[in-house]
Amino acid sequence: MKTTIVLADDHPLLLAGTEQFLKNLNCNIVATSKDGNEAYNAIVKLKPSLAILDFDMPKYNGIEIAKLCLQKELETKIIILTLYKQEAISREIGKTIQGYILKNDVMGELELCITEVCKGNTYVSKNLNDSIHIGNPSNTVENLTITEMKILRYLAKDLSSSQIAESLFISKRTVEKHRSNIIKKLGISSSQNALLLWVQKNPQFFSN
Repeated sequence: MKTTIVLADDHPLLLAGTEQFLKNLNCNIVATSKDGNEAYNAIVKLKPSLAILDFDMPKYNGIEIAKLCLQKELETKIIILTLYKQEAISREIGKTIQGYILKNDVMGELELCITEVCKGNTYVSKNLNDSIHIGNPSNTVENLTITEMKILRYLAKDLSSSQIAESLFISKRTVEKHRSNIIKKLGISSSQNALLLWVQKNPQFFSN
């Protein structure tokens, strides 16, 4: 029996490329989605063997979907795809997700990941053993929570605190508190311009 999969990514080209790659592996893609809410609804309705989810998507990110599936006691196993390493995602391995793959490793490792996850095991990209450092070793994106990283990525898209608050369904005050925490963890100046400058100088963390 083919493995049934719900696939989600908010980048159309990456979504199409991953879908074709999976079809070449004889996987049965039962639905594709471009945002987290759509992906979650597809999982609930279709109950696939696997859900392969981009981490950063509108409405729900991959981890948020995984937690919702756990709450609903769905048996679908979750594999997260992303371009960056984040400790907050790694901590979910074996809890809410079963696989964690860097997008750069998809062609070489996704098939093995799917095989291992379908066997009931967990799988993490080999390159995730290497930490990403920003400035000095104590200031890394790994120190940020999932919400803080999400807000940082919205800042990279030049969204204001009000726009971010609206997108995340939280208050502007909550966004500002997260921004303050982000600044402290990254060890940069407390001015808004300094944070925006940091974002501009580190684009590698904000495209997936």
